[in-house]
Formats: sequence, structure tokens, C-alpha cells
Amino acid sequence: MRRLFPVTDETAARTLGGGGEGQGASGAAGAQGVRAGEAPAGTRGAAAQEDRDWSLAELAAAYAYPEPEPEPEQGARRPWLRANMVSTLDGAAQHEGRSQPISSAADMRIFGTLRALADVVVVGAETVRQEGYHPAKARAEFAAARQAAGQGPAPAIAVVTASLDLDFSLPLFTSPVVPTIVLTGAAAAPERVAAAEKAGARVVVAGEGMGVEPARAVRALADLGHTRLLTEGGPRLLGQLIAAEVLDELCLTVSPMLTAGDAQRIAGGPSVAVPRRFELVSLLAEDGFLFSRYRRP
Repeated sequence: MRRLFPVTDETAARTLGGGGEGQGASGAAGAQGVRAGEAPAGTRGAAAQEDRDWSLAELAAAYAYPEPEPEPEQGARRPWLRANMVSTLDGAAQHEGRSQPISSAADMRIFGTLRALADVVVVGAETVRQEGYHPAKARAEFAAARQAAGQGPAPAIAVVTASLDLDFSLPLFTSPVVPTIVLTGAAAAPERVAAAEKAGARVVVAGEGMGVEPARAVRALADLGHTRLLTEGGPRLLGQLIAAEVLDELCLTVSPMLTAGDAQRIAGGPSVAVPRRFELVSLLAEDGFLFSRYRRP
């Protein structure tokens, strides 16, 4: 990856509100802004490299999940849920129903890296239908790291669906590297549950009625041993996760494009009572695209 420049926690603290003269809401325009060909002051290790290609190992290190913390009462690993989304400058999360037209090669490289780090990828049924989801691939570049982390060869895909209105003849269900998970409610139609199971999917109940309860879904995945969670949306699912306060991290690609129209934002659904504030962890840039990471305080 070329022309990719990091802003670390330390740099972000100085640049985005350190309180010094010339700093403030303008963000990267502050005194410690990143310039082409130069890594920001305060970076360490791989992040301090100058303008050059980043290896997949360096990207994986930059996006590593935090060290797992035990649950206060249960002693198990606490699940960590991150989202990966892309948005245009005018706030569109899609163009003509798909995210690919507003993405880039660098964005897809980070997309693949985030998948390679995850135990499971959580996605809404509508996104599966619109984006033509396929099972995650086992990638040789990450095989050793996944084995060392106690992970399988590829992340599982977990589809969130109330109706189970899915095409179970697709490769996502018939030929995944690891079985696809279907998260649904206790009131789901028995014939659809049977169809999912016949196709090879593992059906997990994560709600009392027709729908899925976000906190219960996160807990159910953790109980299966999946604690490094990644969601790729869509907007309705991400909105539900935000409203339920189970989202720990947002990886947001800002695409240097304008689309107008009435495309969805990255998160939809009812608004929260009080806006949730996240903290900037890192900011990378390439060819006008910004790759940001925010975490809950």
C-alpha cells in the first residue's frame, strides 16, 4: 500500500484537541498535521516508515484487536465488536445499492485484513442479498497468524435475519470454509430454520421474538468462542448495534467522492437519545481516501 500515513493516539491527542495554539476542530489542519512522504511525530515501529508499500503484516499489526480482557463475572474473554464501513464525502454508504463503487484498492486491502483478523463477520440479511456475499476465504498470508491466535482458517459469516428470507443454495451456505451462522429470533418460521440447517448453516437463537437482540447476539457468538467480532453492516444493522451500545470500534473509510441522491448513511434506524462520542485511534490516508479508527472511551 503506497502513500499511507498513520496518525497514532499520541499524535491525534496533540493534533485534535491537545489545547495548544493553532489546534482545535480543524483536526489534521492543526500544527502537527501529516504531510505526504512523512510519518507524523510520535509514531513508533512499523508506523514510522515513510512513503512506501505497507506489508499485510504491518496492516494486521496496525489493526490488531486489543488484548482480550476477562469478563468481570464469567472469566471468559470479553468480545470486541468492530464495524468496517465506507462513506462518501456527502454521507452515502452505497451507490445504487452497493458499496463497491465508492471503495478503492486500498480500502479493499484493509477490508481483507480486517476479515483476516476476525473470528466472525456479522452481516445483515439485506446486505447479503444486495452485495452477493460469499464465504470468507482462507488466505495463506494470514494462516500462521490465525493458527497462533487459536483461530480457524477463515472467519465464519454470521447472518442476522428475522425472516430467514435467504437463498440457501448460495455458496455462502453450501460451501463455506467454516459453517455459516444464522442469527435469528425464537419465533422464526420453523420451515425456514429447517431449510437453513439442511443447507449446512448453524442456526443460533438470539432473540425472544422474530428479531435479533444485538446484545444477545454478541453474547451468543462469544459463547461459541467468537470474541473478535467484525460487522460490515448494512446500515440498519449497524444502527441497531449502536442503539444497543454494543459497538466497541468503528473503522470508517471516507471516500473522496460525491454521489448526491438518497443513499443510506452508514447507520440507520431510530436515533439515540444522546449522541455517542468515540475517540480517534488512528488515521491513515492514500490517494485521497481516509481510513479512520474510532473506539468507545
